[in-house]
Amino acid sequence: MQQNCSGQGSLDFTGLMHDSSGAMAGAMEAASDFLTGATAECLLDHVGSVVEQLPSAEFPDKRWFQKSYGREVTETPDDFLVGRGLFYLTEQRKLYLDCTGGHYQVTWGYQHPDLTALLYDGIRRGVVWDNHSNIPAAPVKRLSQKLIELANPGADLGALQADGERLNTVLLGTATGTVACAAAMKISLRHYERAKSNRGAPVFITLDGNYHGSDVFAQYLRGMWPQYFTNVECVMVQPNDDAELQQVFAQYGERVAGFWAEPIMMNREAIPIQPSYMQLARRLCDETGALLAIDEIQTGFWFPEVLMFQRFAIEPDLVVLGKGMTAGLHPLSALVYRGKYDLLEQYDAISTNGNAALAAYLALGCIELIQRQADEIHQIGEYYHARMSELAEQYPALLVEARGAGHMSGLKFHRVDDALAFHRAAIDEGLWLRVHAYHEGHSTILTKFALPFDRQIADWAIGRYAELLGGLQ
Repeated sequence: MQQNCSGQGSLDFTGLMHDSSGAMAGAMEAASDFLTGATAECLLDHVGSVVEQLPSAEFPDKRWFQKSYGREVTETPDDFLVGRGLFYLTEQRKLYLDCTGGHYQVTWGYQHPDLTALLYDGIRRGVVWDNHSNIPAAPVKRLSQKLIELANPGADLGALQADGERLNTVLLGTATGTVACAAAMKISLRHYERAKSNRGAPVFITLDGNYHGSDVFAQYLRGMWPQYFTNVECVMVQPNDDAELQQVFAQYGERVAGFWAEPIMMNREAIPIQPSYMQLARRLCDETGALLAIDEIQTGFWFPEVLMFQRFAIEPDLVVLGKGMTAGLHPLSALVYRGKYDLLEQYDAISTNGNAALAAYLALGCIELIQRQADEIHQIGEYYHARMSELAEQYPALLVEARGAGHMSGLKFHRVDDALAFHRAAIDEGLWLRVHAYHEGHSTILTKFALPFDRQIADWAIGRYAELLGGLQ
């Protein structure tokens, strides 16, 4: 049994948070009780309002943060306090409806009761937080098989294991999507080096507006840092433009090392990639010996199939997974790929904390919930996107169209100023959603509701969107 040998007492909230008065702890507890005890109807009635009956407290500010994340000194910080389901309260007690799944990663909303119970169950059973990748714990090994099952629905696992042409290999020693994407890029380069090094500098073809992580090479693939790279090229093409894709593949031929795509481009105004386009990309990759990578960091674990690439009726060479896999508990990502491309050595692509057993246990629970509720997820996703499309038809002077699919739906505005005005008004009204307006021509409101989303909340949200659009018009 572990004992406290410091002689300074046990660790507690009061000491760690400098909350000697207990006001901060009391405010959090009261806010959590409010979210837990209120009905959805009651919470929706309060969205955008300050819940005055809750106690206030002093909270730390962001004076030590970097500027891009809101560095400021203030007496009234108003950041996230507590959340439950699709709702959260700020430190100044304002209630929000989170329309972004905790910004794209909290698959089942905040503090989902089944996953919370599973977390404590794992701890009780001795599932550790993390351990060395050479000796993976049972949940990590079980998760690797589950991902293979998801990537190969209905396949005979016995036959699959020995078939290097199929998606039968998993790299799970990666904490973040950036590391998993980097591993896939390294595999593409290693394959090119072995199979086509005499063709010249390798070329990666990516979609304009892509986002495949935040390391320097991934950012190069979206147009950043070009002055620092030699002996490798990146060519960006417009999504769903068959003619351009064919032209670029024809131009570079066997120099193409890889083609990358996201099923829904959440960094490019929620543009959905068409199945026919991906089928063309698969054929062109086969003809040139290039590897086709599908980045499901955004779409994975947010649709009834779990892996959205199934809708393309193709088999990619590499599939990158992350974000929603653990429902927000702990960063955990994975790379699923064809066995014949198992070309990296052990430490070529790995994270120190990428073998998190407890997170893997939660990932198994997250996947199980998706599979149990697949029909409901499909129905509400289709319903919500249809309602978003109706808004585009009702406000043609403001809106071009609805974008995305299912819970990951957005509204494309004609004018960037209108998109920004809508976003400001929505935040003021307690609707936490995103706006893409920082690149020329981008003017789209984005949502990615957590999977407990239902018709009551969908109808309420659509009604509020309509009110805001009416105000703009």
